[in-house]
Amino acid sequence: YVSTISNMFDLKHIVREHIQRLKPYSSARDEFQGDASVFLDANENPYNAPFNRYPDPRQRALKEVISRIKGVSSDCLFLGNGSDEPIDLIIRACCTPGEDNIVAIDPTYGMYAVAADVNAVEYRRVALDAHYQFRADALLQACDPNTKLIFLCSPNNPTGNSLCSDEIRALLEAFDGIVVLDEAYIDFSSGPGWVSRLNDYPNLLILQTFSKAWGMAGIRLGMAMGTPELIAILNKIKYPYNVNILTQQTAMKALTDTRSQAEWVRTILEERQRLCEAMNRLPAVLEVYPTDANFFLIRTVNANQIYAYLVEKGIIVRNRSSVSLCGQCLRITVGSPGENQALLDALSAYPVAPNS
Repeated sequence: YVSTISNMFDLKHIVREHIQRLKPYSSARDEFQGDASVFLDANENPYNAPFNRYPDPRQRALKEVISRIKGVSSDCLFLGNGSDEPIDLIIRACCTPGEDNIVAIDPTYGMYAVAADVNAVEYRRVALDAHYQFRADALLQACDPNTKLIFLCSPNNPTGNSLCSDEIRALLEAFDGIVVLDEAYIDFSSGPGWVSRLNDYPNLLILQTFSKAWGMAGIRLGMAMGTPELIAILNKIKYPYNVNILTQQTAMKALTDTRSQAEWVRTILEERQRLCEAMNRLPAVLEVYPTDANFFLIRTVNANQIYAYLVEKGIIVRNRSSVSLCGQCLRITVGSPGENQALLDALSAYPVAPNS
């Protein structure tokens, strides 16, 4: 199968002209790669090795390891300070402030809107349906000639569900801008994700992260995957040393132990099922929504009161009742077995008034 999008998508029509002309900053570590015994080129302190040296600005060794795990070539891979960095960079690369716009599903991850606002770019929300799904034609109807990006998150946050693959495909084939597909929670999903289909869609940019399944939220390492031409644009405008040496070293060490990651995911999925089944039996819970993430959304009899009750018990969940389509909803992350049991014990003891 070969997408027809290649006949209509032209990256030059999407990326801002001055970005295409931009000559990127060239650091000392860009100009020389290789082995040497004396480095006197980057105004570094000669003491306190290895932290006295600037990190590899292209993260070459780390990308080689990640590329084998993800099944993409290194030139199709961008590494950033969390996924928030490529979110900001793709907006800056493609959207002229006060002129262009972004279309996105609603509700979804809040940083898309924040990054758009920071860059003075209009952000257009298209509501999901009652099942938290979208239709490609609804998003396309919200577009105009100045729509450069569409943001999707699958599995979606805060709803937890995976978006319909047929609708994602239809959107990719019909939209002549860039579709940013955030797959931060894909490791917990029963579906395969879209990385294997990158070659079919030159207008697809996939975001993933090491914060969730790999348990490394603290090191702030995210990634974007796309065509070499699109990734080159992100590399062109990023800050020179955007991923520090401690992050690169920690990630390299963690990626050698894929067994632990697989065990963590397996345990989280087992606990997710246990939690969801137990939640369905609690009087305070009216609905448990389907999930493909390491969290799930529940609709309760009174989200504000239950949230405050759990806080008193020292248990913190996320109150999402003010988010569109999420009235009276709490978002619950799957924790350790002990943490999950503490949550269940607390909710089981929550007093529910008759006819509430």
